[in-house]
Amino acid sequence: MFDIGFWELALVGVVALLVVGPERLPGLARTTGMWVGRARRFVSGVKADIDREIAADELKKALAKQAGSESLYDIIEETKQTIMEPQDEASAPEPDVDADDSPAAVTHKTHDASG
Repeated sequence: MFDIGFWELALVGVVALLVVGPERLPGLARTTGMWVGRARRFVSGVKADIDREIAADELKKALAKQAGSESLYDIIEETKQTIMEPQDEASAPEPDVDADDSPAAVTHKTHDASG
């Protein structure tokens, strides 16, 4: 957070020892540590809130983008139509096949010959 080195901390400790005195210095250090911990927790809480807001904003943008696109039902129907077209063409009878050579006519001929 702050760029404080060892010598700066040592100087602050010596000044605190001279100003406060050796009797109250441990209590002061404990209280200072408590306040530093609270400040760190507060900063981390603010960061977490900002991250949540950013994630919520990104989710809102994704939902808006999805709402602007085609609906899932339309996509499914379009896919069905695309799949059904080749199947319909494959199952359609060919127009230049003779009626006597059709599978039904062949079946009747063989059935009539055996019976």
